[in-house]
Amino acid sequence: MKNITDIKKSLEKIGLKSQNASKVLINLSTAQKNKALISIANEIKKDSKNILNNNKKDINNAKIKNLSVPLIDRLMLNEQRIKDMVDGVRAIEKLSDPVGKEIKKWKRPNGLKISQIRVPIGVIGIIYESRPNVTADASALSLKSGNTIILRGGSESFYSSNAIVKSIRKGLRKTAVPVECVQMINTIDRKAVDVLLSMNNYIDLIIPRGGKSLVAKIQTNSKIPTLSHLDGLCHTYIDTDADIKKAVGISTNAKMRRTGICGATETLLCHKDVKRTILPEVINNLSSAGCEIRGDKEVKKLSKVIISANERDWSTEYLDSIISVKIVSNVNEAITHIEKYGSNHTDSIITENNKTAELFLEKVNSAIVLHNASTQYADGGEFGMGAEMGIATGKLHARGPVGLEQLTTYKYQIRGKGQVRP
Repeated sequence: MKNITDIKKSLEKIGLKSQNASKVLINLSTAQKNKALISIANEIKKDSKNILNNNKKDINNAKIKNLSVPLIDRLMLNEQRIKDMVDGVRAIEKLSDPVGKEIKKWKRPNGLKISQIRVPIGVIGIIYESRPNVTADASALSLKSGNTIILRGGSESFYSSNAIVKSIRKGLRKTAVPVECVQMINTIDRKAVDVLLSMNNYIDLIIPRGGKSLVAKIQTNSKIPTLSHLDGLCHTYIDTDADIKKAVGISTNAKMRRTGICGATETLLCHKDVKRTILPEVINNLSSAGCEIRGDKEVKKLSKVIISANERDWSTEYLDSIISVKIVSNVNEAITHIEKYGSNHTDSIITENNKTAELFLEKVNSAIVLHNASTQYADGGEFGMGAEMGIATGKLHARGPVGLEQLTTYKYQIRGKGQVRP
């Protein structure tokens, strides 16, 4: 373990290299960036065996530490997930480059022509846990949007993430993009995070992606603006006018497709008028899929498989095959529950009543609100963004999936003909 002075020196070198690389990257063409992304995708594909071997080290360590099954699932890579990673990088290469795009323009009465133009943020630091695929997604998105990136992965994915970064940098060496555009902090020492958060002279934005405690610590200690990816306490509400087939299918998918992702539904809300018609089928389907169900007093009467829910369940992100279920009187009570217990991430309504659906879509103040669709669609790839840096749950700069446009800021270009201000 290094002392704090050594860590500071090491990270300052990384920060300076990233800053200098940023000055080169901002002047490269879309074609040059795209060539680099293709090269990165090819190297990750070529190195898949090495990446998987390193992932096995992380999985073995996770089992020794008795990490939960959902966390191990988030950590695990296989051939399909490597393919998805490669496809994600290639999808980003095909997306339109936001840098230099005109957002809007107008002309003032004095003849000044004003344009608002997208520009890169600069140097991005991302601190993330578990999922090693974030390494590739974040690097590719940063590069295409003209930003350099400093990665700080979790200790549980140390070997996997480093192997992926090695492949990314191999790809960059074959192109005009500086290899320093993607750098990783090669220590699991937690003091490195504290140092990173103090480097406001090198880093322009911090993106924390992980559990509530990690994000809270970063928001408290960072001297750098943060774009937070908070916990996913997502809800699905079954309305009185819900279609039973949709309710069963959507509810099961929203919870059980992948229980360890932030878009998984954690609480199911059900209108009182369909608790004996639709809800029993939903409960049977979830139970048959291996889901533990925790319900309020009314829900518990429906089946012996249901465990009593307590107050803590309504604010718990299980990331596991567990769901809490509550009966509500109407859509307004569902909205009130979401406001009280939700994390402003993703919430869905199942109903055939468009008026009720529009009320829910308007009043639920989450980053993503759905009608008759699974909360598991909370994903940048599903939005057509290729990949994402995370789901931003705050209210400033960006909300929902953070893709290319969300990784840019803007400047104003003003063209005159000799105007002076009176």
